[in-house]
Amino acid sequence: MKPIYYFAGVAISILLSVYLFIFGSSPNHETVAIFIGLWAPTIIGLGVYNELLNIYEEMLRQRREMEEDRKKDASQ
Repeated sequence: MKPIYYFAGVAISILLSVYLFIFGSSPNHETVAIFIGLWAPTIIGLGVYNELLNIYEEMLRQRREMEEDRKKDASQ
């Protein structure tokens, strides 16, 4: 997933939280707003994990290519 989607999710979470906190009409609107606001760090954490996983996979791919090149050079 592209990082912009994670940042969009964070922005929506924060904006929805602020909106519910200020304009909510239910008796527990402040609690619900705080709960939704806590989604932002979780979404950011998922985004960071996804990026680290992509970097790791790219490093593994490059390492495999280097090992294959070494084997080809050694066999020649």
